[in-house]
This record gives sequence, C-alpha cells and structure tokens, in this order.
Amino acid sequence: MPFDLAARLAARRAENLYRQRPLLESPQGPEVVVDGQPLLAFCSNDYLGLANHPQVIEAWRAGASRWGVGGGASHLVIGHSGPHHALEEALADLTGRPRALLFTTGYMANLGAVTALVGQGDTVLEDRLNHASLLDAGLLSGARFSRYLHNDASSLASRLEKATGNTLVVTDGVFSMDGDIADLPALARETKAKGAWLMVDDAHGFGPLGAHGGGIVEHFGLSQEDVPVLVGTLGKAFGTAGAFVAGSEELIESLIQFARPYIYTTSQPPALACATLKSLELLRSEHWRREHLQVLIRQFRQGAAQIGLQLMDSFTPIQPILIGDAGRAMRLSQMLRERGLMVTAIRPPTVPAGSARLRVTLTAAHSEAQVRRLLSALADCFAQLGAEPSHA
Repeated sequence: MPFDLAARLAARRAENLYRQRPLLESPQGPEVVVDGQPLLAFCSNDYLGLANHPQVIEAWRAGASRWGVGGGASHLVIGHSGPHHALEEALADLTGRPRALLFTTGYMANLGAVTALVGQGDTVLEDRLNHASLLDAGLLSGARFSRYLHNDASSLASRLEKATGNTLVVTDGVFSMDGDIADLPALARETKAKGAWLMVDDAHGFGPLGAHGGGIVEHFGLSQEDVPVLVGTLGKAFGTAGAFVAGSEELIESLIQFARPYIYTTSQPPALACATLKSLELLRSEHWRREHLQVLIRQFRQGAAQIGLQLMDSFTPIQPILIGDAGRAMRLSQMLRERGLMVTAIRPPTVPAGSARLRVTLTAAHSEAQVRRLLSALADCFAQLGAEPSHA
C-alpha cells in the first residue's frame, strides 16, 4: 500500500491527538444537545449569542422567500445580488472604510487577500501564532515568507530590515487559541516606517471589541492608513457565515480582479446576506451584549484565580486554561462532560507541543449562574485529577 494511512491514524491516537467531530443535535446556544447528551457548552464562537436569534432567523426566511436559497454563480457572473451589495456597504460603514468585499469563508478571504497582494519577489511577514489560514496564504503566495516572534514589534522590525519587494505584515487581531490581542499600534508604527502594509484578520475581535463592536482597530482608534487591509469573519460574533475584506477603493477593486478564491467561487446564498444584515444591526445597537459579556469574563477570571487555574493573558471571550499535557487536557475535558459541561481540549498541532489547554469561550447568551456552574465543575475536576498521574 503506497500510503499507510492506518499507521498514521494509529500514531495520532497513541499521541492523544486524534480528533473527533461532536454531533450537535440542537441550535447554537449555551444549552445544547451533543451526541444525544444535554450539555452546557463553553466552546462556541457565537460571542454575542446571535446564531439562533429570532430576528436573524426571520431575516433569513424573508430573504429566502424574496431571493431564493442559492447564489447561483460567482459574483462576477450573475451571483452578486442586492443583499450581497447592501451587506458590503453596511460592513464598509461598520469599519469606516470606503469599500468591503464579501467572501464565502474566512479561509478564502485570507487566501484571496494575501495571494492577490504579494507574489514572487515580495515578502510576507507573519506572527508565529497566526491562524492556519494566514500561514497557508503566506506560503501559497510565492513571496518570501518569514514569521516574527509572537506579538513582538522589535522582532518584526528586524525582519522588515531584510524584506524585499512589496512587503505585507500579517497578524491576527485576537489570537484564537490564546485570547490575547495584537499590539497593533506598535506593529503599525514599524510597518509604516518601512513602507510596508499591515493586514489584520480580526475574526475574533469584531463584536466583542470596540465601543460599537468594530473590533481591534476601533479598540485602538487606528485608521485605514495604519491598517490598510482589514479582514473579518461573519460566523463568529455575527452569528451567520462568510467573511469580508474592508479597505480602500483600490484595494477592493484589486481583489475583485486578482483574488482567485473570490473570482472562482459561487457567492453565498442571498438569504444569508439578509440574515447577516440583521445580525449586524443587532451587533451595533444592542450594547448590552458586549457589556454583559465583559461582566462574565471578569467573573470567570476572578473565579479561576481563586481556584488556582493557570489562565492566559486575555480580556476577550477566549479564556484558555493552560494544561500542558495533551492526555491530561483530554481527561479534564471528559470529566467536565461527565458533569454535563462541554469545554474543548485543544492539542497540538493546533497549539505548540506542551501547551495543550482547555479553551473556554464565553458568550453574551451565558448567564452568571452558568459561569458559576462552570467554575464549580472546574474546581471539582482539578481537585480530583490532581492526584492522578499525567498521561503522555
């Protein structure tokens, strides 16, 4: 057999790195049914609790009645409908930029933007902890690719000194596995000083961050000049699906001409754009969602500190508990599930070796009582497991 897939799978099982898909049998929300079991979930990126919002669902239904359920073709053929166009205009307004461009997924938005902007003879510099889609985009672009130390502006500066051709600096806004945020003011200073462009994927920042949910750029009060390329996804705090790139007129027109994942993909269903328009309206107007979420984050961090859990430096809804050993992280996740709670264990290669963790995510749909239940279960599990040997 030329490919010994069975051996590869067996090795992954032996290393406690085997992945399995839980089967969700209910809508997104704090209380779910997974694999037939009712659970209180702390692992969704539906940060503002909009994925199952009645008004968003109704907007989808009304959109389907008016526009049908399929995009039909790519945007450049006959797939660019009225709702798509209206959503792009609304996203441009949210970000304070002249234009925005819809993509079918966040992965495609990142691949499309990076590969359209740089190629052979150019340079891409990326944070070491960037999302896989950003790293893949850099590698596939054909440009000279280098990674700077995590959130380290001086490390970036040293690499900028050696950059050739057009140079694109790429970072996540909120790092999805650690929950910390990029030091955008420092990164922007170094980038502009060398005549390079800064691209930020703020997938996990839109919604929770910023006075009006505008994400990390709004949080820091930065301009389009500071961050020329801004990417966001719609499947997290927006509660729907898809992604967008926001920027100048010239940037968006260039992506329409040169971003292959945009050019050669059928547009998302128009009804989905209708739903996202409603979720965007709720994201911007219902400030209580962000305020309540911040209350829960403070509650969780204070409670975790009292228990003695090792949290990471994050004020975002992503609150990882560092475990280290992959087997131990899996055991803790299973113990929580036995107590009716779902918290995902994140293991290599998603995170560096030796840094397996429980990735707790909080949403505006959670209650303070539910967070107390989580903290109580965590205290119980860690006390019980403390005497057990770690699993390699």
